[in-house]
Amino acid sequence: MNDIGLTALDLGLRGAASGLFVMMVLVLIRLRPATPFAILGLVMSAGGAGFAIATAPFIPTTTFWWTLPPLSAQPVVFWLWARAAFDDDFVLRRWHGLIWLAVVALGFTASLSWPMWPAVTKACAKTLSVLTLTFALLAMVQTVTTWRDDLVARRRLLRIAVLVLNLGFMAMVTAPTLLPLQMAPLGMAANTGGLGSFASAFTLCVLAMLASWNLFGAKAAAALPTPGVLATGSADERQSADQRDGERPAVAPLLLRRLDHLMTVERIYRQEGLSIGGLAAQLNVPEYRLRQAINEGLGHRNFNAFLNRYRIDDAKAALSDPTQDDVPVLTIAIDAGFQSIGPFNRTFKAATGVTPTEFRRQAQAKPGTAAENAGDRRIRQAD
Repeated sequence: MNDIGLTALDLGLRGAASGLFVMMVLVLIRLRPATPFAILGLVMSAGGAGFAIATAPFIPTTTFWWTLPPLSAQPVVFWLWARAAFDDDFVLRRWHGLIWLAVVALGFTASLSWPMWPAVTKACAKTLSVLTLTFALLAMVQTVTTWRDDLVARRRLLRIAVLVLNLGFMAMVTAPTLLPLQMAPLGMAANTGGLGSFASAFTLCVLAMLASWNLFGAKAAAALPTPGVLATGSADERQSADQRDGERPAVAPLLLRRLDHLMTVERIYRQEGLSIGGLAAQLNVPEYRLRQAINEGLGHRNFNAFLNRYRIDDAKAALSDPTQDDVPVLTIAIDAGFQSIGPFNRTFKAATGVTPTEFRRQAQAKPGTAAENAGDRRIRQAD
């Protein structure tokens, strides 16, 4: 294929990608996003459209003076988006914004220092490339470390494809500034097309199609009945949306009963290092069926969150039991299935709003309630 044809395809792919990204931005704005995932998705879509246009063949290099800085910070947005996508408990913090602003400032330093101090620009470009790869690696770590416990089949399939494409794209974009023979700063040379530009356009287009499929797909659309409630919203919002109108597929009642017996009677959640594979082996069912049962039958999106629900209930019963007043909190945490006191304290406070010590003190202040809880626990154990 000649250069003219390749450039035409390049421009066509970039036009399609930018159109899809802009459409997603408009839809997300209309839905008034209120969750970190939705907000970061909007920013990523806007950045994707901007990058597709700003790096198109024959775009004047002068556009990079002001477009490079915000585009340079897109890897930070992607890293935060990955955290919000794969961690249901993720919360945006102020220091996240400070990191983004620091990268933007570095981008402005790179672009504004070019006429007078090209060496400074080259150093900043190298730093931006290293930061891009660093945030890409952090996003990959987030994917790998949370993949096993993810119970949402759609998210498990989509995020692998999206991350591979994004990481490949970032590596391709940053590679020229890391190679010793090509010291021109990122985006400061005119893009005249070619195979590298076409590969960037193709990756952008595929990424835009995947993102739009995730947003506009049938299941996602069913979870978007009202503004502000996205398929990527809070855990409570997602669970409520899944339960609406009987949308959740039927799960074998026998499997749910066997699972309930293991959790409430045998209390298998106390087992050290229990994984979803190990639990599936105990139930003698394929792992994918157990994932479906926990996600679609019980409404949990994460395996650890599913286990911790039982562990916290176990700990609450022990802390409310007047016969265990002298048992250390650490012992109760380990008995419930936690490996250390730190994760237990964080999970307990997130679930109850108070620390284990405060919960025990409040339970001791209500002797009738504590006795009832202890009695209920003994009845459950007897059953």
